[in-house]
Amino acid sequence: MTAIQGKPAFWLRCETKPLERRAALTPTTAKALIDSGFDVYVERDEQRIFQDSDYEIQGCILVPHNSWPSAPFSVPIIGLKDLPVSLDLLRHTHIHFAHCYKHQAGWASLLQRFHLGGGTLYDLEFLEDADTGRRIAAFGFHAGFAGAAVGALAFGAQNKGEVLEQLVPYDNEAQMIEDVKSALPGGSGKGIKVLVIGALGRCGSGAVDLFRKIGVEEYGRYRQMGHTRTAKGGPFQEILDADIFVNCIYLREKIPPFLTKKFIKAQGERRRLSVVVDISCDATNPFNPLPIYSVNTTFTEPTALVDIGPSPAFPPLSIVAIDHTPSFLPREASEQFSANLLSILKRFPERHTAITWTEAEKLFKEKVSEALGVERN
Repeated sequence: MTAIQGKPAFWLRCETKPLERRAALTPTTAKALIDSGFDVYVERDEQRIFQDSDYEIQGCILVPHNSWPSAPFSVPIIGLKDLPVSLDLLRHTHIHFAHCYKHQAGWASLLQRFHLGGGTLYDLEFLEDADTGRRIAAFGFHAGFAGAAVGALAFGAQNKGEVLEQLVPYDNEAQMIEDVKSALPGGSGKGIKVLVIGALGRCGSGAVDLFRKIGVEEYGRYRQMGHTRTAKGGPFQEILDADIFVNCIYLREKIPPFLTKKFIKAQGERRRLSVVVDISCDATNPFNPLPIYSVNTTFTEPTALVDIGPSPAFPPLSIVAIDHTPSFLPREASEQFSANLLSILKRFPERHTAITWTEAEKLFKEKVSEALGVERN
């Protein structure tokens, strides 16, 4: 491993989550960073959608798989998914989606590891534009797009009396669309009734785009509910009247649930709903607006039955709650995300004065203080 001394750098770690094929840096964005004066270290990873050689020919420095714990402490570690559960102290600067600022499971323990190790977390979810307050980069569109695709596949399987089997990520969108349509009754989404909550956001617009591309009719079969309608919470009868319901909201505070088991049971045989897709995946969040499930699903087992008791038993109600749906379409999702992130990464050497970075570090310190308070109590 060699590098020019004194240059800013990033270390792209591998993703250890099964079937996670996305990358925070693509060969394209890595090359842009190198051209801007950075060194880019890339861990070898057979799972990643991009080949190791794709990075190497762009001038990246390849390092062993999952070797970031031995990286120089001065080099920030960038990835996507949260780190594996461990007791090891965190001494590096990390940039990734940590899923720990909303009191998710294990949040306090993770932040205590940073505190005790002297490391810093810049959570990708909270890197915001100083002028607009919007997230710098997000997988929202592809999360909605791919999540809706999984929901449609689950609906197609259920209509055949089958259970959706393990998902294999697609190399491109065209193949995904073709396979989803072929899995549906009649070879398209025509006749399927869909409801999307949060349809005007990044995630919701992705779900809408998928449904339109597979042929769901906009008038009479496709509906959307925005913030004005849902701000006060539910439950909502409109959800039970759809075949597929997709939740795309960004949860900020507690609201009455959109759907409950009691509400579902009360509908009896009049219920049409058969597939719920929770893109938000807030099962461990105390404010979860869909308290009808408690454990996320996976690419290996993409659906789970919602336990609503022996009556009504039909139609069965399946939940899709995969917390990395963009990895179903990893190449397109990675390219878009990384391109949006590039400009702020170039400013990382100025992180002590650049507002996006200073605010992210301030939030990290506030959350660490909360975690330490939990420990003391």
